[in-house]
Amino acid sequence: MTRFLSALFLAVPAFAASPAIAQDVVASYAAYIGDRDLFNSNGERLTAPAQVLRQDRANYHRFGIAQAGDEWDPVFDSADNRAAMEAMVNAGSIEPGAAQILMSGGAMVLVQIFGSGGVGTSVQVTVAR
Repeated sequence: MTRFLSALFLAVPAFAASPAIAQDVVASYAAYIGDRDLFNSNGERLTAPAQVLRQDRANYHRFGIAQAGDEWDPVFDSADNRAAMEAMVNAGSIEPGAAQILMSGGAMVLVQIFGSGGVGTSVQVTVAR
């Protein structure tokens, strides 16, 4: 399935937060953004793509909610790292079409964490339906 997802994401680029030069991919994962990822732990509808991505990782790591297509990642198992991910996404930019797809759910995302020395400094997200 990972090979299929890789081909799918290569065919449908939608988000580009360009990592700085001389950064490496620290980690990457694919995830399905479902209805549960669109709401926070209090049941409130999330309003930004960065919030949805953060909630997806909280659902996966903290609450044990994994959907078909969700992959484990070695970075966002802690609340501090999930908060840092949200800041890294907010520092980038997202194309309006990709944001709409992500915010409506039913989308796959490929998340690449860029950094150096094992520390992530930016996130690049590709969205596909």
